[in-house]
Amino acid sequence: MRGNGMARNGLMWMGVPTAYRYLGAGPGNVLQGPCTATAVVDGQGSISLWSPEAESLLGYRARDIYGTPAVDLLITPADREAALAAGRRRGGAGQGWDGVLAMRHRDGHAVRVALRVRPVLGGQGQAGWSVGAADVRQVERSEFDQAVLKALFEQAPISITVVGTDLKFRAVNAVAMRDLDLPAERIIGRRNHEVAPEIDFQIAEERLRRVRDTGEPEIGFPVRGRLPSDVEREGMWSSSSFRLTDSAGHVLGMCQTFVDVTEGYRAQQRLELLTEAGARMGTTLDVERTAQELADVAVPGLADFAVVDLLEATVRGEEPAPVPVAAPALLRRSGVRSVRPGNPEAAYVVSERVTFSPGTPQARCLVGGRPELMRKLDDGEQSTFDPRIVEKIRASGTRSAMVVPLRARGITLGVAVFARHRDSPQYDEGTLALAEDFCSRAAVCIDNARRYTREHTTALALQRSLLPRELPDSPAVDTAYRYLPAAAHASAGGDWFDVLSLSGARVALLVGDVTGHGLHAAAIMGRLRTAVHTLADLDLDPDEVLAHLDDLVVRLAEEDPDCQGASCLYAVYDPVSRLCTFARAGHPPPALVRPDGAVEFLDAVPPGPPLGLGSLPFETAEYQLPEGSLLALYTDGLIQDPGRDVDAALDRLARVLAGPGRPLEQLGDAVMSALVAERRSDDVALLLARTRVLAADRVASFQLAADPALVAQARSLATRQLAEWGLEQLAFATELIISELVTNAIRHARGPIAMRLIHTQTLICEVSDSSLSAPHLRHARTTDEGGRGLFLVAQLASRWGTRYAHDGKTIWAEQPLPPAEAPGVRMDEAVDLRTG
Repeated sequence: MRGNGMARNGLMWMGVPTAYRYLGAGPGNVLQGPCTATAVVDGQGSISLWSPEAESLLGYRARDIYGTPAVDLLITPADREAALAAGRRRGGAGQGWDGVLAMRHRDGHAVRVALRVRPVLGGQGQAGWSVGAADVRQVERSEFDQAVLKALFEQAPISITVVGTDLKFRAVNAVAMRDLDLPAERIIGRRNHEVAPEIDFQIAEERLRRVRDTGEPEIGFPVRGRLPSDVEREGMWSSSSFRLTDSAGHVLGMCQTFVDVTEGYRAQQRLELLTEAGARMGTTLDVERTAQELADVAVPGLADFAVVDLLEATVRGEEPAPVPVAAPALLRRSGVRSVRPGNPEAAYVVSERVTFSPGTPQARCLVGGRPELMRKLDDGEQSTFDPRIVEKIRASGTRSAMVVPLRARGITLGVAVFARHRDSPQYDEGTLALAEDFCSRAAVCIDNARRYTREHTTALALQRSLLPRELPDSPAVDTAYRYLPAAAHASAGGDWFDVLSLSGARVALLVGDVTGHGLHAAAIMGRLRTAVHTLADLDLDPDEVLAHLDDLVVRLAEEDPDCQGASCLYAVYDPVSRLCTFARAGHPPPALVRPDGAVEFLDAVPPGPPLGLGSLPFETAEYQLPEGSLLALYTDGLIQDPGRDVDAALDRLARVLAGPGRPLEQLGDAVMSALVAERRSDDVALLLARTRVLAADRVASFQLAADPALVAQARSLATRQLAEWGLEQLAFATELIISELVTNAIRHARGPIAMRLIHTQTLICEVSDSSLSAPHLRHARTTDEGGRGLFLVAQLASRWGTRYAHDGKTIWAEQPLPPAEAPGVRMDEAVDLRTG
């Protein structure tokens, strides 16, 4: 509001000059209202009319003031002269004047009064003066209020409207007219929803009624929709309303204010979506599950329909090249979500392979690595999609879409498509920026899952290569095993187990535990397992095997500081003697379940130091085991876990193992179920072995003197034994093997010679002597008379070797049994079968 106000004593007087000695023409309608005092001064300057408001202002009663010269109420002579001069100058011209003068209150104090003086005309000309007066402070307050009101309606940057008790517009400011895209005369008399049908005013009008009826203001409630002036943009406003009343308290209407909070709302929406994404995405390390989580979070916060297509290489966990994706690329539908049941908008189902033609938005997005925004999916933009997708777009009423690449660490993993239906707001640059940020975070989760998949696949491949795929079918034991890696280490660990076939129908059982977890521990475990296989082929005693492993771990620790040692339990069981020899290196003792079901832990087996210390020697312990005894070999992960008492775990293991004759597979499941937690912190290996005993009629032992003449007797003994076993087909080869082995023992050894034949899944021929000299296989020259014995044995046997004892050595050779269905096989065929 503009005025001709002047400053005095720090106050701004609007509309009335405040200089005491200046009385001039006023703007006219300055003083008005129920508190304005009124007086009439006649032609002689005396007061002839005095209103009750005047009495309140100056304290004089009407009967006391009648006839008093008006100028006598002025305090200073200068004010009197100024008033008289203004009266003469303005009155002669028939003009009024306004001013501010100091007047005397009845009790003597001065009152600054704003005056409005106008001439009163009669039939004979001017008959006197009409005077309007008010306390300057009251006028200033009124003028300030008027200025504020005018500024709000003309200058405020927010929309302000006034509605009557019938909720129809009574007044609107300039911003409201701009937003509604209508002049004031087309707004007044109408209601909110009539001038802005695409804004949800239902809640706003409910609150207006509440304000009207209760008088309680409503502050900051949200209103959402699209303005008539910008129907393409969805907005959000914070609306407040309060009641308007007159001085008597009658309700005049309600005032509404609308503050545009669209950007803040979008920021809040963005924060909420990203917060939800952080909480709900990446909960697993499964690539396709993470992609589905992306789609689940996007709907309905960002889209009515969302799909995620990942490159096939991403799903497999492969490392994509950091170069643009070539079209057409092979993808797999990995996530679908819709606000409509059954995902009717989806052209492909989850896990279906997808290939996008060059030129489609998905292909352009993959190749270029940039998002695409389609505000309005008109016919032209729809046609850029593949025909199968176009059909779904038209059927579902999709009105707007975004195609966003999924990129992390500089590589493209796939593409996400977000769509909205006709009854939802269109996408704009703001929602596209939100989608990019959202997909960027999701892509990191997907890439983490991809990298885990790669590591998991690698770990599984390594694990399969390091652990036995199948346990050998041994005549000495029935076996079963369970292996579980630590829950957090990608299915690879340092625990291992093995069952190795040894000569003489014996079997080696072992479990081991490399300190640490993951691929590094698995790699060390693989080297130890390979070493054990080599040592087992040498037929070393268990304590000697551990001594060699200890040396190996010491060397590994010198090469690799991360190698922290290992533990191992090694046992050799002989089904002929029923003798089992144990040695352990820092490993838990085995459990023995006797045929009657009683359980004991073989604590008498010397514990020995862990592998890698290179200090104390290892010792063995021997047990004679009844047929049907059960051995349980395990790693410490089975009985040790944070918060678990080891003794209590051993007691539980004993209770689970107790009982005779339970199937090994069933028993293995029971042990793992009872003792292994789902979130285990260590690897677990369990090896179960139930002992067998070779019947006496399957073993034939002979003592021979060291006399060359007894070679023929040895052949004859072997031939008769084979006939008893029904193995006449192997007689010829066995005679040759026995001849060479016995002859070699007589020639190079001293003392008695022992010959043993064992009939199991193979035919085993053994010749023992007291010599510790090692036999050597060599190729004899054509001029040599001998030297072909072991070469001949190697050709006739499927495998052969030497094992040493404290008092000598044993040379052994195995032959496969002939097929039962081919009793008439010839000798040359038998040789082919053996060497094959």
